[in-house]
Amino acid sequence: MTTQAGRESIRPWLLLSPAMVSVALLLIIPVIFVVVYSFWLRTATGAEQVGFYLDNWQEVLTDRFYRNILFGTLRIAAITTIVCALLGYVPAYFIARSQTRYKALLLLLLMLPFWISYIIRTMSWINILGVSGALNVFLQTIGLIGDPLQLLYNEPSVILGLVHFLLPFMILNVYVSVDGIDENLTDAARSLGATGWQAFREVTLPLSLPGLAAGGLLCFVLSAGTYITPMVLGGPENAMFANLVFDAIITQLNWPLGSAMSLVLLIVLGALVTVYNRFVGIGQLAKSFK
Repeated sequence: MTTQAGRESIRPWLLLSPAMVSVALLLIIPVIFVVVYSFWLRTATGAEQVGFYLDNWQEVLTDRFYRNILFGTLRIAAITTIVCALLGYVPAYFIARSQTRYKALLLLLLMLPFWISYIIRTMSWINILGVSGALNVFLQTIGLIGDPLQLLYNEPSVILGLVHFLLPFMILNVYVSVDGIDENLTDAARSLGATGWQAFREVTLPLSLPGLAAGGLLCFVLSAGTYITPMVLGGPENAMFANLVFDAIITQLNWPLGSAMSLVLLIVLGALVTVYNRFVGIGQLAKSFK
């Protein structure tokens, strides 16, 4: 009996072992290497000086340049999240409450952007907003403007590209949340004298807030950690913190400094996820992918 009980207790660990080994090899060990690298120094000759030095951390944490870029990154991520929430709630609510037989088709159309490369989707805005892009050509053709407008390489174009990339994530999360709400609750509120707007405000909206929060977390974390969109659609003054990491590692080959910057961003976003888990729960994210 004891032997059988021991086998039963070991079986879950055996089943989890492939996933745990994968997580260790692909996530935990690389992060450990990054942590170790962050305390090394890059010498004038380009070689890394092995040791335990706080110079990289001191530079990242005390230099106003890095601090301003980090705050700017968080601000852009927050604006992007708010815009995604405002634009994504209505279509998510419509799809969830729609009684049409084409509901599956609407969900398929929502998933279509994921079939196209993120880089291609980002670069497509150059052909739309560029000096000789479709929008400027159209406005000049109808006579609204004489000279082309400078619509690219600024903060609004970066936010636009991020919203284009992240909006499906927000819609999917809100859709899952709204679709799980029992419609009898809304009908009960209507039967007690509530108007359609009051039933939505007092019943549907509060119950859908976990999905909205889950979508907001995904949008914020993904937008704060991206470097493609600001690199393609932004100017030199619109660099985000991930662009600094990319530049330090790829352009300057300064792996220790880039490691320290990447860990600072990881800590900040990790703190956000911790706060989210405290008030909402990570389990809400898993529901979005069922």
